[in-house]
Amino acid sequence: MTSTQQLVASSMTDSRVVRSSASRRVRRILRRIPVWIVVTVLLIVVLYPQFWVLMGSFKSQTEFLSNSTWSLPQHWDLSNYVEAFTRGNVAVNYRNSILVTIPSVALMIALGVAAGYALEVMIWRGQKSTLLLILGGIMVPGQMILVPLFVIYFKIGITGTLLPMIITYTVMGLPLTTFLMAAYFRSVPREMFEAATVDGCGPLKSFFLIGFPLMRNAILTVALVEFFSVWNDLLIALTFTTDPSLATIQVGLLSLNDQYGSTQYGPLFAAVSINIIVMMVVFVFLNKKIMAGLAAGSLKG
Repeated sequence: MTSTQQLVASSMTDSRVVRSSASRRVRRILRRIPVWIVVTVLLIVVLYPQFWVLMGSFKSQTEFLSNSTWSLPQHWDLSNYVEAFTRGNVAVNYRNSILVTIPSVALMIALGVAAGYALEVMIWRGQKSTLLLILGGIMVPGQMILVPLFVIYFKIGITGTLLPMIITYTVMGLPLTTFLMAAYFRSVPREMFEAATVDGCGPLKSFFLIGFPLMRNAILTVALVEFFSVWNDLLIALTFTTDPSLATIQVGLLSLNDQYGSTQYGPLFAAVSINIIVMMVVFVFLNKKIMAGLAAGSLKG
């Protein structure tokens, strides 16, 4: 074969390789198009309502009543946010939500992690029965116990404080927290705790030196789940809020109605937008930790 024929054969081979590679890329792109369409639709479904609420926070009451529901604001005015912070008392509501949510979640995590360790790692009589008893608390509807709890809190004289909400959130969230932490401890190899025992670690020392550090991602994941649950709750907060100055953010949104019950849509949308933005910022910054915690709970050692 001459050098010319070799060059022609080589170029033909190269062209076939290029065409094959291009066809594979085209097929790969075509296979991904349905996935992209589905993702785009889901993003629109999830993000558009939030965009609509954010745009509504700049509208006046007249625009809400006279213009189309989906129309954009004619004037970009921050007066709704000012009214939400003044008449709506959003700053005080946020303070109350923080003062209720952080202690409640801290107590849930402290008690739940300790209970999960005791129920899954330690060995003692009645271990499984106790776990079933705690899990039974998940099946108790919260609405059934609100009135008896209110009567008890009233008799002991703490209804004018934030303590009723903190106690109720902690007790109602503890069964789920304990169950989740027990599941995370189940994924940790038992040999690690046995080796620590051989080295002279007692149960308490083993918990603080081995169990608790290994649960950091799990603790963050469970804490965020409970944080969003407590922060977004309305029923319990509305039941135990006897003073408007103690209202949380969800109860405070109800105050954006006048004495005749008509809704002030602009300030209401502004307050909701503030709440959405804060929650999104928290989730975006801690998203990787949440995913790591969920992955840790799905593995069994």
